[in-house]
Amino acid sequence: MDRHHRPARIEPGPGQESVWDYPRPPRVEAVADRLRIVVDGETVADTTDGLRVVETAGAPVYYIPPGDVRADRLRRGSGRTTVCEWKGVATYHSIVGAHGTRIDDAAWSYEDPNPGYEAIRGYLAFYAGRVDEAWVGDERASPQPGGFYGGWVTSRLVGPIKGEPGSGGW
Repeated sequence: MDRHHRPARIEPGPGQESVWDYPRPPRVEAVADRLRIVVDGETVADTTDGLRVVETAGAPVYYIPPGDVRADRLRRGSGRTTVCEWKGVATYHSIVGAHGTRIDDAAWSYEDPNPGYEAIRGYLAFYAGRVDEAWVGDERASPQPGGFYGGWVTSRLVGPIKGEPGSGGW
């Protein structure tokens, strides 16, 4: 698929959302579902006060308030930073599990987000593919395809989703 060709949107069924209905620039939304992160059999983050950022073609990225994350399991990340044209500079965090498992750069946060994204200041987003389990309500989420993006995929989502083969130009 060439970079300028938009893929065919999959029509969502009852209770589903299409990533192609999400806005650009991205929007921050409150999440009604409980969000949980599990590492080494232990819940390291658990909230009913989460937020999500939705953006055209991407799976939602879930953000957990820092007070609902086990601070004793977080470590400074590798020092890596990335820049989002909308949200600003992200800093990364590592997790040390109950059995000593260290997962480098498993989460990130925006400590000084750009205007319009202040709601996620200090909140942590986790890569579903780097932790043992990421939950949205009673459903275990899968990582957004491709490994680069931090979105979580659930059965409520239809695509095609950025990160899949051939999606580099979306």
